[in-house]
Formats: sequence, structure tokens, C-alpha cells
Amino acid sequence: MEIKLKEDRLRTLSEKVQAYFRKEHDESIGELKAELIIGFFIKELGPQIYNQALNDAHAFIQDKLIDLEGTLYVPE
Repeated sequence: MEIKLKEDRLRTLSEKVQAYFRKEHDESIGELKAELIIGFFIKELGPQIYNQALNDAHAFIQDKLIDLEGTLYVPE
């Protein structure tokens, strides 16, 4: 599965990466280098973060369904 960012989101993230390097490393990097860094992290971390988000959402929904079952059913 390939994670693809929209152009405007990639540009915003690129600006944030560039600002991070200026502030934290006193180094100026260009847009291309920032986008390559973003691409690396998406490739290496994206699937794990995505799967964790799905697991968290699944657990949340399961908890809500358990609550819903208790709320909907009335003892006879």
C-alpha cells in the first residue's frame, strides 16, 4: 500500500520540515530535500502508524458497541 499525500499537504509538511531544520539544526534545506525526507518517513513509518491508527479505531468502536448493546437491550 502506498501512502500518497495531496500536493498542498506535501507543501505544508515540506515547509514545516524546512522550519524544523532551520530552528533545531541551524541548517537551511531546500524543498526537494524536505520532500525526500518526508517520503522516507512516510515509507518507513507510515504503515506502522496507519496500522496503529486502525487498531486504535477498532478498539474504540468495539468499546462503543459493547456500551451500545447494554443500552439497547432491556431485560425481560
